[in-house]
Amino acid sequence: MSALEAWDGSRVDQGPKAVGAYFQTSGIYIFLIAFACVYYLSNASLLLGHYDLGWHLAAGDLIRERGSIPFQDPWAFTVGDKQWYNLSWLWDVIASVLFQYTGFSGLTLFVVACGAVIVGYLTSACLSSGASVLAVCISVFLAGLLYPTFATPPNIYLAASPNTATMLFCVIFFAECLKRTRRFLLPAMMMLWANLHGGFVLGFFIIGLFGGVALLRRDWKNVRIYGFTGAGCLAAIFVNPLGLHIYDGVTATLGNFVQANITEWMSYSQNITMPGSIPGIVYILVFVALELRFGSSSRVPLESRLLAWLFLILGLHQFRYMSFFFLFSTIPVALHLDRLLPRKPKDAEMQKALLTAGIIGVCVLPLIFMRVEPTLGLSDDLLSEQDARYLQANFSHTRVLNHWNVGGPLIFRTHGTVPIFVDGRAATAYPDSLLRDYFTLIKWDIDKTAWNAVLEKYKIGAVFWPTEHDVLRHFLVDERGWKEQYVGSHESLYVKP
Repeated sequence: MSALEAWDGSRVDQGPKAVGAYFQTSGIYIFLIAFACVYYLSNASLLLGHYDLGWHLAAGDLIRERGSIPFQDPWAFTVGDKQWYNLSWLWDVIASVLFQYTGFSGLTLFVVACGAVIVGYLTSACLSSGASVLAVCISVFLAGLLYPTFATPPNIYLAASPNTATMLFCVIFFAECLKRTRRFLLPAMMMLWANLHGGFVLGFFIIGLFGGVALLRRDWKNVRIYGFTGAGCLAAIFVNPLGLHIYDGVTATLGNFVQANITEWMSYSQNITMPGSIPGIVYILVFVALELRFGSSSRVPLESRLLAWLFLILGLHQFRYMSFFFLFSTIPVALHLDRLLPRKPKDAEMQKALLTAGIIGVCVLPLIFMRVEPTLGLSDDLLSEQDARYLQANFSHTRVLNHWNVGGPLIFRTHGTVPIFVDGRAATAYPDSLLRDYFTLIKWDIDKTAWNAVLEKYKIGAVFWPTEHDVLRHFLVDERGWKEQYVGSHESLYVKP
């Protein structure tokens, strides 16, 4: 009887201790996730500022209404017989449902939750590498601030956009391949990823790099595992409504000539803004300096180092890849900082301090949300509700040549009642000939021959273009005799006489 009482007593006594120990070791997670979410919520207007958000929401509504994926665009008058490959159909449906029942608040919280998972996974991966709590805290905190690139709107990589799914799954694939414990789950994740965004091809790059390193080490066990994992992921991508056409959708985006005209595919130097880009530039320089100083003697996993350097080089060439560099560089930076930090506090003491700060951050979150919630909505910077209503009432049967950036918001606000010329879906929805014609128009010093050709070829009756483009106003109004009939928030409507 006394032995039983002693056993029961130990069970009761261990409960609070176990809970306390759990909270102490979770201090870094609570701190980093809480303050990352505070940062993301504070930039809520940027989370909803993606130019393509409008057509994604409209596409989700359309899919839910029809019960199937449309293969022909219903909103533009320029698509001809071009098939539309919507690689983000599942994200569009999720966003549509969230928007219907929770409005822009639900969309914002969904994006912030994705950011929280990314930060949590990065923290776990860095701690598993053996870095101290303080070094991990600094490294992940910096990556969490920098990878969304809030300083370079609209090219933001934590936003109400399918891009966020790619950021999330890249981190998950990276962390799971490093830990080598749940790699068998990656094909199931790939099945989901392939229906959310065309960026799923990066998953094969990550698996291939880990498999290649295993091959160099002649680690035949892991070579087989990564080989089977890659094969499983390859089979998983075809579990989608597009079938084999998913390949057509990917090839219509990657390597297409349109990329040369889209800012996120341009070089890092072309996307630098001052002073907003200074923290990112300093981080890049610090990473390079640390790698040169400690690279040969560091215990950084080779896979992590290769991914960081590869995406740094890719990011300098095409801006969209720089965000992946910030994510993949967390482990090298954490381990290098570990060697530099003098008199590092004990991890247990750090965890307690971080837990206290993290709880404060959690308490601040509702206050931040209440402050930003009334301002959440689709931005009027490009197209206001008033602009859309005017076009809907007066030009629903007119061929309107709209600016690329206005296409998405116009689809969202009019749902096709004002047929558009072009929008951000680019080569996944529009023929190459149309896109080549459009990109001859977007220079400040206009090509009159190109404008005349497009206006005649597509029988344009009205042009909806940024008001600030004075050269175009002079050409249409003074030279062609058109009328500037409406001046909206940022766009003017020029009407053919």
